[in-house]
Amino acid sequence: MYTLYNYRTKKELKAAFDSGEKITICHPSLPYYSTSGREVIEGPHFPKPHTWYQKVEVVDNVIVKLVK
Repeated sequence: MYTLYNYRTKKELKAAFDSGEKITICHPSLPYYSTSGREVIEGPHFPKPHTWYQKVEVVDNVIVKLVK
């Protein structure tokens, strides 16, 4: 799973979440995939190698909590 915006680092993702930004997740091969529950976000986006992963709680494709 990815976020719609391509965060280069986990620190950027956390800063955006802490500032109250609405962060939407997406599945690159399933554009209309809808999810709620726990997911793992990876970044940066393909084709760059993934250098970070973050567990999150999601409601209707929007991150509501970063899980440690």
